[in-house]
Amino acid sequence: MTATSVTAASATPRRRRRRNWTGWGFLSPFLAVFLLALVAPVLYALYLSFFQDKLIGGNRFAGLANYKQALGDAQFWSAFERVALFLAVQVPVMLILALAIAMALDSARLHWTPLFRLSIFLPYAVPAVVASLMWGFMYGTQFGLIGNLDRWLHTTLPDPFSSGLVLPAIGNIVTWEYVGYNMLIFYSALRVIPAELYEAAELDRVGPFRVIWHIKLPSVRGAILIATIFSIIGSFQLFNEPNILKPLSPDTISSYFTPNMYAYNLSFAGQEYNYSATIAIIMGVATMVIAYLVQRAGTRKREA
Repeated sequence: MTATSVTAASATPRRRRRRNWTGWGFLSPFLAVFLLALVAPVLYALYLSFFQDKLIGGNRFAGLANYKQALGDAQFWSAFERVALFLAVQVPVMLILALAIAMALDSARLHWTPLFRLSIFLPYAVPAVVASLMWGFMYGTQFGLIGNLDRWLHTTLPDPFSSGLVLPAIGNIVTWEYVGYNMLIFYSALRVIPAELYEAAELDRVGPFRVIWHIKLPSVRGAILIATIFSIIGSFQLFNEPNILKPLSPDTISSYFTPNMYAYNLSFAGQEYNYSATIAIIMGVATMVIAYLVQRAGTRKREA
């Protein structure tokens, strides 16, 4: 073996190692942001959840005492049951509505489809704070749209801020905000269905409803699963809408209306940082478990 071949053979592993580190170099900005903005706060919250701040002794290790307290906290369970009910009702309504709109836009029977698509998606571009303020003004019985309709029609319409309607009123805001986002997901999935399937259905004289059931719905099942998981996560993170509407309805929207509001008020109003971190960790784990179960169930149905 010549000296040149030995040198080339030894240089090859160095080039491979250099190529491997090049990939990590491109990933390093994302990894730095990911670790600092997500992993570090979660680890710190987990650390705080194992301590309690006592008047005598200061911040001391408490083990699982905060978790035992949270699992027996009536306010926490009230907030959890409220967002679970919100999820069970609002998410299916929003996804069915978004899917119906996407089907209508994909049917090629509507004129000015780009205009309809843009107008339905436009509310998603409105920040949640602005949307909550806008709808809160319309819900007002003394100064808003409901109040004006009462005066014009000489009647008394139901108060959206009443105890029985405040959760549906918030669900209406969230649906208005995100139906366009989910519609775009479904519409994008519908647009990539092979044209050959439609041609075969036309040759077999398959009706439009059978096309929807046997071609379109199976093709967008993956998109429906993704939208469902995102919506579940968003429902458990419900915070902006009730928190913005709380000054307009202090009697029906409490400080523990949702788990996130409860954790926020514990931390910034009650200075109970350790217990607030515990609530956040529990909700994070619950959200992760439920999203995982939904994903597994959806994956099994697709494989079947």
